[in-house]
Amino acid sequence: MNVTVYSKPGCQQCKFTCRSLDHAGIPYDVVDLTINAAALEYVQDLGYSQAPIVVVNDHHHWSGFNPTEIERLKLAIQ
Repeated sequence: MNVTVYSKPGCQQCKFTCRSLDHAGIPYDVVDLTINAAALEYVQDLGYSQAPIVVVNDHHHWSGFNPTEIERLKLAIQ
């Protein structure tokens, strides 16, 4: 499973998302949207304007801190 968190510095929802993924034992990569213009364009093309944006295997994605989605990922990797 490939999980990417598109984030911004100082974003509380981003921090909560990463902490929850850590707690669930889900490996992920973080991409800083403030320094990666291509990533910013990518998430905007997905229709998002609020960080964090979590993308799973390039086809499932959501925006914001979403404990329900994180729990689903946890169950999927068990």
